[in-house]
Amino acid sequence: MRYWLMKSEPDEFSIDDLVKAPKRTTPWFGVRNYQARNFMRDDMRVGELAFFYHSSCPEPGIAGIVRVSRRAYPDATQFDRASPYYDAKATPANPRWMNVDVALVRRTRLVRLAELRATPGLETMVVLQRGSRLSITPVTPAEWRIVLRLVDAAG
Repeated sequence: MRYWLMKSEPDEFSIDDLVKAPKRTTPWFGVRNYQARNFMRDDMRVGELAFFYHSSCPEPGIAGIVRVSRRAYPDATQFDRASPYYDAKATPANPRWMNVDVALVRRTRLVRLAELRATPGLETMVVLQRGSRLSITPVTPAEWRIVLRLVDAAG
């Protein structure tokens, strides 16, 4: 099993929005980076777990855990001219962008970016690297275990 970290801007879609979503499931749409798209398309499998990370906000950090509930399929927003994620080069016959569905496992306390940075064993975690802007990144099993301990610790 692989583990992931998936970033979302909370003013766009937050962990609270996922809690309120029908069946607590949502498509992870709007990804417009080829490497992140490839992770979804080629590597993510149903049942794999990911940290739900709030980014580009006053308090960035891990806010929950989700499970991949559907394999990659074309992101419908690329075909919608009214969407900010519209891509004129994408066609239903040749989609450029994919998404997976994720389901809420649990909301967690917010494990802030500063706490992640200060935790031994997470020094090489992709999200903590300078210049790392990917919205989806792999998490090693060792990193997953360390972060789970942080999630379950009193903040």
